[in-house]
Amino acid sequence: MRFKTIYLAAVVAASIQASAGSFASSDPRVKNLVVERSENNLFVSFDLDLTQLSLKSDREISFLPVFTRGDSSAVLPKVVAAGRNRYIQNQRKNRLGFGDTLMHPGTVLSYKALVPYRQWMETATFALSEDKCGCGFDILESSRSDIALIDLREKTFEPEWAYVTPRVEARKERSASGSAYIDFKVNRTEIDPSYRRNPQELAAIRDTIDLIKNDPDSRIESVTITGYASPEGPFANNERLAKGRTAALADYVRGLYSFPSSVLRTASVAEDWDGLIRYVEGSDLPGRDAILTLIADTDLAPDAREWKLKKNYPDQYAFLLENVYPALRHSDYTVSYVISSFSDPARIAEVMKQDPRKLSLHEMYVLAQTLPADSDEFREVFEVAVRLYPDAPEANLNAAISAISFDDLANARRYLAKAGDSPRAVYARGLLAAKEGDYETARDLLLKASSLGVTPQAGDALDQLRSLGKITD
Repeated sequence: MRFKTIYLAAVVAASIQASAGSFASSDPRVKNLVVERSENNLFVSFDLDLTQLSLKSDREISFLPVFTRGDSSAVLPKVVAAGRNRYIQNQRKNRLGFGDTLMHPGTVLSYKALVPYRQWMETATFALSEDKCGCGFDILESSRSDIALIDLREKTFEPEWAYVTPRVEARKERSASGSAYIDFKVNRTEIDPSYRRNPQELAAIRDTIDLIKNDPDSRIESVTITGYASPEGPFANNERLAKGRTAALADYVRGLYSFPSSVLRTASVAEDWDGLIRYVEGSDLPGRDAILTLIADTDLAPDAREWKLKKNYPDQYAFLLENVYPALRHSDYTVSYVISSFSDPARIAEVMKQDPRKLSLHEMYVLAQTLPADSDEFREVFEVAVRLYPDAPEANLNAAISAISFDDLANARRYLAKAGDSPRAVYARGLLAAKEGDYETARDLLLKASSLGVTPQAGDALDQLRSLGKITD
């Protein structure tokens, strides 16, 4: 028969919980107490040390092992320690019941017994009652020595999940950006809203602004427009076009909205060489490296660079002029705004459903604290947080801890890769290693976390791993 084994600490105080492992007994007479559970039975063994006991020849003491919990009890076969004459009388008259044991005082008895298992025994008290007068036992009322509180529930690794509280944002500053490709007629700076693809490009700008402007929780602080021209032709003309076309787009926006003058801001870049460099870096153009060296040479004036590119690489220049330069004529826009802060968890929950992008990491953490830690809703908060703030160490750390608690170890490892090296991140990596069965790494990381200040949590996790037999000091 295969047993589930629990070693029980012998204690006097009934408030002390026994846990897996070997413990010294507070009762010197009871040693090496072991309780093993099968599906239907409990097997009990211990050494009853009566080497310090002496009895007169006609005296005896009965010891009755018992499990109790509330009004429930399970009695095991008793042990009778008897003086010389009493011992002989017990043998001759067969006074002992089935399974009872007779022993001499001054000796040690190796006791073993089997008792049917009942559900209430999962957390019960193991005790030893004594009858010195031969008056019989009252299990619940007589003098009794509580030896151990047993806990036969399955022992698992249940560490404390040390989430990190994100900082409070004094101002929740956000921005929305885009690039518009406004079509202008050759060498002109006026905007024709109906020309070619301008209706769609202008609508994208309006939609970005309207979405924020019409949100009661948001306040626009600035709208910045930066216009770019492509590198072909004289630099002076491109500079004129970039400035003029930027001003035209700003006038278009100004005509639609009554922004204060301080809100609408403009800038311009005469020739978008940086955009050209990014394209060439990712291309497989013939002579790519030489072209990159040329166009990145800021010691050359822009017109000289463009002339050398056109002269030395005519085929590549023709390709760039037709396929890449149009995209370098763009207007980038950025709407910077501030979002209201939220403190009421109920309101945060509403915003979470409607538009979680409005929430800070701290606000989402506040919401999580109102949810059961084992609920899908609790985990979803941290999953949303890490999607919205994918590079924030605290978002990744909390998402990792949540994933570990749900045994989603693959995602936990992915999040921990971006969780930084804070003491709690070290602690979380120790928990992940333990969950993955790498107990040596888990021990090292948990010891490091403890030395870095995560002492109570890391110490408890280490104690649990020791009690489960996973690590040794």
